Amino acid sequence: MNAIAPLPDLGQSFPAAPRAGKPITNRQKAAIVVRLLSSEGLKLPLSDLSEDMQTSLTSEIAEMRLIDRATMAEVVREFCDQLDAVGLAFPGGLDGALKLLDGQLSPSAANRLRRMASGSSRADPWERLTGLGTDVLAPVLEEESTEVGAVVLSKLSVSKAADLLSKLPGDKARRIAYAVSQTGAVAPETVHRIGVALASQLDNQPARAFTTGPVERVGAILNYSAAATRDSVLQGLEEDDADFAEQVRKAIFTFANIPNRIDARDIPKILRNVEQPVLVVALAGATGALAPAAEFILANMSQRMAASLRDEGAALGKIKAKDAEEAMGAVVSAIREMESAGEIFLLADAED
Repeated sequence: MNAIAPLPDLGQSFPAAPRAGKPITNRQKAAIVVRLLSSEGLKLPLSDLSEDMQTSLTSEIAEMRLIDRATMAEVVREFCDQLDAVGLAFPGGLDGALKLLDGQLSPSAANRLRRMASGSSRADPWERLTGLGTDVLAPVLEEESTEVGAVVLSKLSVSKAADLLSKLPGDKARRIAYAVSQTGAVAPETVHRIGVALASQLDNQPARAFTTGPVERVGAILNYSAAATRDSVLQGLEEDDADFAEQVRKAIFTFANIPNRIDARDIPKILRNVEQPVLVVALAGATGALAPAAEFILANMSQRMAASLRDEGAALGKIKAKDAEEAMGAVVSAIREMESAGEIFLLADAED
């Protein structure tokens, strides 16, 4: 067979194949197919079947013993004929349809459909929950009990759980981390119910016009603004709303933040994404308060390369402020793109 399709419904019509004068039932034929594919090392998505069907199939496999080659060949032929007759397979159910159309539906329509599916869905809600960003999960965990937070943390990958934990208040994070040690006896049904409840809670939240908050949006805009514009806007924000201005300052990442926010081991990786002539101008033009950032970059590359960049920078003479700012902006852009792609991670600012 060139491809493996979902198993046919165990109760559908299946032409009988004789076995010692006695016809084989549909369930027995399904059992033969599953046994044959399993012997080839293929794992079928049997969990997609209802629990009754899984139980029935397993019981049938447990009761069967030997099947002659002629019967096996006939069952396989019938099964292949059914697969060949299939032109197009749909996922089945609202959950499958939502996965198929992910990213193509409007947020309001997707939320409405998820609410419709949540009541009777057999799908695992954790498939969706574990795919959400930690920025979405953090506010939910802040409001939920410590026990629920421990279950959520246990279902996530280690790196994602660590990132989520870092976004929670210190006391809450400590209590949830300790509660993870108490999750060993939690029943699967309880974990499923928690997942359904959390998914329903998230689905009932109104759709947002923007995917990021105002602090992140203003910070991103100022990241790409000229230094004079950035300083002027921040000064104005401090006069109007000092708390908001402070949050924006923390969201901004500039060339000067490199020593505090970049892991020294990531410098070589970053430099591979910056053209050398641009890097030379950025380093040579980083004077005054920006000089420590340039020295940090130079200190975390090979001495030979650092000496070469210093020589090239000295040969350029005086760098125009505009050219230096554009070059440093290119370095920052490369860092931002790598951070967005998950290739590097920004460290928490020491002043936070």
